[in-house]
Amino acid sequence: MDVVLVAPEIPHNTGCAARLCASTGNVLHLVEPLGFSLEDRYLKRAGLDYWPQVEIVVHQDFERALAHLARASERPIEQRVRLFTARGGGSLFATKFEPDDVLVFGRESSGLPSELLERFAQRRVYVPVVRGVRSLNLANVVCLALYTAMDRAGVPMPDNDGTYEAHPLANEDIWPAQRARRGDADGESSS
Repeated sequence: MDVVLVAPEIPHNTGCAARLCASTGNVLHLVEPLGFSLEDRYLKRAGLDYWPQVEIVVHQDFERALAHLARASERPIEQRVRLFTARGGGSLFATKFEPDDVLVFGRESSGLPSELLERFAQRRVYVPVVRGVRSLNLANVVCLALYTAMDRAGVPMPDNDGTYEAHPLANEDIWPAQRARRGDADGESSS
């Protein structure tokens, strides 16, 4: 299961998503343009000292991200994408997920582009909120969605009894830019 942030704008939210992906072992894909540098100190701070455990793939655009992700499974990418939106679709809690699904989230200020929502209209998912609430914070939705999707798809949860042992590189000064790789090259595959 992969996590994709399309044109994220706020470094803290992306850092929180990166920390989540480090915690679950999922790959984080970022689709440009990004509203910040991968050397942003707020991005680094939100991910704490978990950057050695984060796999980040940066894509030039959504089509290249799809092509990259399509190589990771025999199931067609059109059947694997789940677009999270505050504007309709099926409830997160009534959606069936598969282990190779791709969870796609839009930018904080405007969500996913309308052309993507129309193209994948049957693949839209929302988190229920009370009337009068426009949307939830991106990092919160990514966390809720990823754990819910993993559980519903039968993906094993991280095996941890609550103990903590620091990663061998946790004390190194590793920045997100050092962990990121480009996903646009031919033949490169997702994990």
